[in-house]
Amino acid sequence: WKWKNVATSLFHSFITGIWAPLAFYQNPGMSNDLIQAFTPSTHALVSFSIGYFIYDAFDMLIYHRKRSTYELLIHHTLVILCFSIAVVSHQYVAYAALSLMVEVNSVFLHSRQLFIITGEPKTTLRYKTNALLNVGTFLLFRILTLGWMTRWLTVNRDKIPLTFFTVGSVGLAVIVLMNIILFCRIIFVDFSDVLRFDRKSEKGRDGETVNGKIYNGSLNGSCGHNGTSSYYNGTACYQNGTSGASKLESDTHIKRSSSYLSSIFEEERKEEKVE
Repeated sequence: WKWKNVATSLFHSFITGIWAPLAFYQNPGMSNDLIQAFTPSTHALVSFSIGYFIYDAFDMLIYHRKRSTYELLIHHTLVILCFSIAVVSHQYVAYAALSLMVEVNSVFLHSRQLFIITGEPKTTLRYKTNALLNVGTFLLFRILTLGWMTRWLTVNRDKIPLTFFTVGSVGLAVIVLMNIILFCRIIFVDFSDVLRFDRKSEKGRDGETVNGKIYNGSLNGSCGHNGTSSYYNGTACYQNGTSGASKLESDTHIKRSSSYLSSIFEEERKEEKVE
């Protein structure tokens, strides 16, 4: 089921990822009036996406009742509501079409899911290439686009009825939050090796100089008291005006928190693979 669902989402993303930019390229004037201006093409684009989100919502409700499903259902419900208002009222159609620019990134996002489902190793060239394109397009077509849409909504507050403004603001706020969380998950899972390497590069061995500091291990299992930074069992201990025990405890909590987050994201990745 999971493979078919993601493949369908990829198909939708591929179509809308081409359709949305093309619609604005053919009619650049729409960007100057996102409230009243629209074309039959953009109206059809938004309507097509409503159909997809309705289908996907029911598909998940029937075959995939898990925590991640209910998170996506919140997203789908808000999108269907906002898009339906635009299609029925013939207002904000261009604004809704603009939001579908994010589907450019969804092509790589859904491709990543298919790689995980089929057991594609993270070390392969095509997985790494897709991972880089995924992050790049995520920043450009999701973070920047949604940020610009938030700014536009704020600037044009006086031109928008209170009901429409409330629905749009709530929907956009939830979607922005979900995208930030999603971006963090992707970074932790796909670039965990890089993050681990960076953490290891900060560690020093006895007698090594790291970031201009000399690290000296203590034989008795405690931090050194020679007035320099010392290193013991992978934890930095500072004696210059700071309690070594306090620093040791602080670093331990940070490491535990980091490990906890990593384990959560890795479990989600395994769940995707199983499904």
